[in-house]
Amino acid sequence: MRRYAIPFALVSLLLPITVFSQTRTPEAALNHFKDAMKKGGNGDFDGAIEEYTRAIRLSSHFNISKSSDSRLGNSLTDYSAESVTVVDPFTANAYNNRGLARFKKNDYVGAIEDFDQALKIRPGLADIYLNRAASLRAKGDLQAAMKDLDRALALRKDFFEAYSNRGSLKLDLGDSAGALVDLNRSIEINNRIPEPYYQRGYVYVEMKEFDRAIAEFERAIKLDPRMAWAYQGRGTALMLKGKMLEAIKDFNRVVEFDPQIPWAFFNRGLAKVYLGRDSEAQTDFDECLRMRPEMKADLEGRIDLARKLRRAGNSQ
Repeated sequence: MRRYAIPFALVSLLLPITVFSQTRTPEAALNHFKDAMKKGGNGDFDGAIEEYTRAIRLSSHFNISKSSDSRLGNSLTDYSAESVTVVDPFTANAYNNRGLARFKKNDYVGAIEDFDQALKIRPGLADIYLNRAASLRAKGDLQAAMKDLDRALALRKDFFEAYSNRGSLKLDLGDSAGALVDLNRSIEINNRIPEPYYQRGYVYVEMKEFDRAIAEFERAIKLDPRMAWAYQGRGTALMLKGKMLEAIKDFNRVVEFDPQIPWAFFNRGLAKVYLGRDSEAQTDFDECLRMRPEMKADLEGRIDLARKLRRAGNSQ
């Protein structure tokens, strides 16, 4: 396991669509949709899911003859695609956004199901393939995620987020050269977003070109001074160069800007072990394992390595 993880650059939130050629979305559905977006923006993902579900039901027709549930008219229960006749392409946007809310709750299976439904309604919308790819990757199905990103780029040649995400995915698969091609293309299309720069930095970390990596992370930080993942990357590169005190400063910034990144505690603790600050390090390790207990075996191995490096350094 790496001492860092590269998140996908973006999952797109679709806005409400009010008029299509033969159908107008019910006003009540739009209101639920807008309420859902507000709740999601405030971090209330359960509330957002509930409101998107109401929007979906109001903008769809349910075939009662195919459903055995007598509460169909009042319930928020989801029904299978076979029991729904969608009459408004707006419903795809609601499915997409509900999938994003589920993604935020780490419900990747539920998110994929929603993106599947959205694509049945609007199969030509590249954003939904991008979002499903993020969920598939989070679930561990890297090959399926790659296929979705390829589809997204086939639909939109200038989709810089898809190039950025595909670059990250190629790095996951061990293709550093291919990752750089996609990340370079993303930056060519739009050089004002930080994500492909810090993702390119992680490629250089993997290639052990630490100075080039640091330069990329600093480009990302210049574009977004609160970009936690860029500080995480720069801290990792500094740590691998043996600059532990500077690395700890960067990990401190990560924890300040996004305390939900376990690798910041993981790496900060290792840097402290190397410096002989074992009791402080244990606090970081405890926090890391609270968030990601599955990292325990890898962490124990890294701690042993940090102690060996410390002893070797002290003996010189």
